[in-house]
Amino acid sequence: MAHPVRLRIVHAMCGGRQLTTTQLCARIPDVSKAMVYRHVDLLVDHGVLEVAGERRVRGAVERRYRLRHARTAVDPEALAAMSPDDHRRVFATSVAVLVAEFNAYLDRQDADPVADLVGYRQHAVWLSRDELEKTISELRRVIWPLLANQPTPDRSQYLLSPIFFPVEPPPTDSGSARTEDE
Repeated sequence: MAHPVRLRIVHAMCGGRQLTTTQLCARIPDVSKAMVYRHVDLLVDHGVLEVAGERRVRGAVERRYRLRHARTAVDPEALAAMSPDDHRRVFATSVAVLVAEFNAYLDRQDADPVADLVGYRQHAVWLSRDELEKTISELRRVIWPLLANQPTPDRSQYLLSPIFFPVEPPPTDSGSARTEDE
């Protein structure tokens, strides 16, 4: 999954969608058709996508694909085994996907960031381990039910990307003491 095109294909397939490679190419127009086909094949080979149906179209077989599992998550054991360089690559891939998806959105004729409530805010917050775990738990509680939403005429697909990492270590006891002058 650590490739921007594969992640974009997975995003396009979310919500129970069944899409052909032609439909995926239309959804990801900045990626060559050959690359989309190659990555669909890889996702099928690795069990992420499956063939949902086939039909004959002008002598060729057109396949519709779907995600095998509604939620694709990194296995906790695989995550624990990742090196710092593995984390760098996966994070860089995730950021590349964000940039590619955002650019594709802005390139649409109907793009209206204000009307679409586009947001890309970052907040630096001080959290204890317990507060961080509670925050993650609350976000999961809110977001996970939404992952089951199916596409409907009144829904637009949004990309939510919560990212958590400490930007600095906790202060030491001597560094956290404040003087009356502060």
